[in-house]
Amino acid sequence: MPAVRFQAGDTVMGRWPGSSLYYEVKVLRFDPKTQLYTVIYKDGTELELKDGDIKSLTGFKQGRSRSRSRSRSPARTRRSRSRSPARTVRRSSSRTTEVRKEKFKEVLEVRLTPVAVPLENNSNNRHEKKEEKKEENDTANKVNEKTEEESENQVGSRYNLRRRKDQGDGRPVELEKKLEAILPQATPREAVKTTELEFGGRFGVLFWLLFLPVMVLALLILCAQEDASLLNFPLTPPPLHSLWDCQVFGIVLLWLLFQAVLSLLPVGKVVEGMPLKNGKTLKYRINGFYALIFSAMAVGAALYNEVDLSYIHGHFLQFYTSALIISILLSVYLFIRSRWAAVDDLAPAGNSGYVFYDFFMGRELNPRIKDFDIKFFCEMRPGLIGWVVINFAMLLAEMKHKNLDTPSPAMLLVNGFQLLWVADGLWHEEKLLTMMDIVHDGFGFMLAFGDLAWVPFTFTCQAYYLASHPSDLSVFWIVAIIIMNVVGYYIFRKANSQKFAFRRNPSDPALSHLKTIPTATGKSLIVSGLWGFVRHPNYLGDLIMALAWSLSCGFNHAIPYFYLIYLILLLVHRNARDEHQCRKKYGLAWGEYCKTVRYRIFPGIY
Repeated sequence: MPAVRFQAGDTVMGRWPGSSLYYEVKVLRFDPKTQLYTVIYKDGTELELKDGDIKSLTGFKQGRSRSRSRSRSPARTRRSRSRSPARTVRRSSSRTTEVRKEKFKEVLEVRLTPVAVPLENNSNNRHEKKEEKKEENDTANKVNEKTEEESENQVGSRYNLRRRKDQGDGRPVELEKKLEAILPQATPREAVKTTELEFGGRFGVLFWLLFLPVMVLALLILCAQEDASLLNFPLTPPPLHSLWDCQVFGIVLLWLLFQAVLSLLPVGKVVEGMPLKNGKTLKYRINGFYALIFSAMAVGAALYNEVDLSYIHGHFLQFYTSALIISILLSVYLFIRSRWAAVDDLAPAGNSGYVFYDFFMGRELNPRIKDFDIKFFCEMRPGLIGWVVINFAMLLAEMKHKNLDTPSPAMLLVNGFQLLWVADGLWHEEKLLTMMDIVHDGFGFMLAFGDLAWVPFTFTCQAYYLASHPSDLSVFWIVAIIIMNVVGYYIFRKANSQKFAFRRNPSDPALSHLKTIPTATGKSLIVSGLWGFVRHPNYLGDLIMALAWSLSCGFNHAIPYFYLIYLILLLVHRNARDEHQCRKKYGLAWGEYCKTVRYRIFPGIY
């Protein structure tokens, strides 16, 4: 058996498949059965290479030096000058044409090789904001292409997938421009099939497609009952005609249209999202907080004109049914239009070939109607702002049905805490662009139903419960719950702000105290401060806030704690997805990081 030349952790030069170009890579492991090395490039791409495709740094530098010396032989120059002008022109033209063909072929081979775009892992639509697998150092992305002299003399510095400027006939820039012009026509590629199925695979998503809408309906029915005990199961389903109202359906459509118009207003800044697979970036209008203010003004105008907002409480099931139907219709439209989407526009997790799985996960990553991004709009606007409006309607319903002059302390706490959360999310709307929902997950039923039906009708269950089941809180409990929510919000906001600041400028003097672990991708993982305490301090802060919201409803029933239980399950599952992605992305550095930061969410427990 041949000896293993390179060990795990060695930095070597690896040949890019389909070309003669070598790039600096790090050896991850060697498989004695296949006799292949698994290496990772600086952009995070992992490949298996043969022994003959790998060279040591020292040998590569010496080989390059001899090659450059031979290419500048005086004899070749004198031979070229000795020919007649006419013959020189003809041979030069012919040779140049051949050289150009070779260059086009080689550059095309390099450019058409799939390159993994670094994924910023985040949490779900309402969790910022909230996730992104660890505060990564973007220094590698900020380093521009080296000059011709640096590329020639600093072989071990930094490599990209472009042809070196000092090679060829002196026209690499012209070739690059021509290549970019013909690339769309010259690169017919098939979409990469999704092989790793989540949520129980193709049979699991069928269960979720049927179970989730029914579960939300059961939750709302239970909250409205006088005795909201879980022992009342099985519930008596309401008549079908009581779940539908044309006027309610029209109100929901008007709400969506109103929020869409607000999102298109020319206010707020325009920012670029994360790079897509083809290297392009999409632009987004960030004006969610303005939309919240305009929505509050619209609600105030409705109250001034004596519109009874408690109507929402009395027709809550009809509102949910309308939102469910709209989310299903939107999902069908998205699935159909994805059949004509370009390969680069498809999501990595929604192209399995199984209809129901792809329908659930979403095939298209960023479906747009001209400049209107459907997924970005649904993630934060109609659902989150609708959450606040519904909470306020429940507050008015409590005062109306209980003949109160002022809302109960519990209702005020729930409304205030959740308004703070939504306002914070919309104020930091730009950070949504680094979430896994935006950069990785397609837009299908999972996100459409979650944004338009799940969020506004399950996150409001505490206010809906309090409208019919008052909770008497002592001063002690009120103060304790407020302190708990403040602590949770501090951890949540501090962790996310620190993460975002580190990503934007890792050299910021304010972050100089942070300890990091470098990775082969050129980025770093924070292992001190809140991010050295647990791997997801933002999750921890979010869960503390969720506990404060539930405690505001007392201990008479378990229904108000549904949101807390759901959030724990969601974040544990989200953490498992993040761990899987980061282990593939960072390799050995992720293992070292996990040894340094042992606990995922709950310190000392998990």
